[in-house]
Amino acid sequence: MDVTRERAWATLTTYTKSEALRRHALAVEAAVMAYARALGEDEELWSATALLHDFDYEIHPTLDKHPQDGAPLLREEGYPEELIEAVLSHAEHLALPRDTPLKKTLFACDELSGFICACGFVRPDGIETLAPKSVRKKLKQPSFAAGVSRADVYKGTEELGLELNEHIEFVIAALRPLAAELGLRAESPAEA
Repeated sequence: MDVTRERAWATLTTYTKSEALRRHALAVEAAVMAYARALGEDEELWSATALLHDFDYEIHPTLDKHPQDGAPLLREEGYPEELIEAVLSHAEHLALPRDTPLKKTLFACDELSGFICACGFVRPDGIETLAPKSVRKKLKQPSFAAGVSRADVYKGTEELGLELNEHIEFVIAALRPLAAELGLRAESPAEA
């Protein structure tokens, strides 16, 4: 089977009805795709993997099921093991090795993308002027976006071999073109 973004989007939207989860998938995709371009990797595969990393979350919302119970569904649909293994490896509780650039990138972008979106939601201009310093400051506030694992953010950054500021800046830049679609920009007076 050819892995395409369109096919992955169709799979995602079959299993995921929540607009918030779909937006999360789009944010993670934007970040992962930016890294794929920067590293000269297979953009279709990386895009599809990012879109599908949480595709089963609505039907398997607990750690004893997500994402491991989603893997057979992806196999039934004909997705390659490379994609499925990356989806599985993004779940820290499964303790699978992240031994490829795709696995490392997906893990590193998942929690951070969600956290950057949360930062943008509380700013008047969304992520337009969001800087790494502001993100780092919010990371130190346990009550802010409490569902985001700070340990995963730091571990993912380390696995990529990057400095935290560099990774944050890269992900913010990747998300900015999708700011309107992700709900991360202020409404203009005409839209209000």
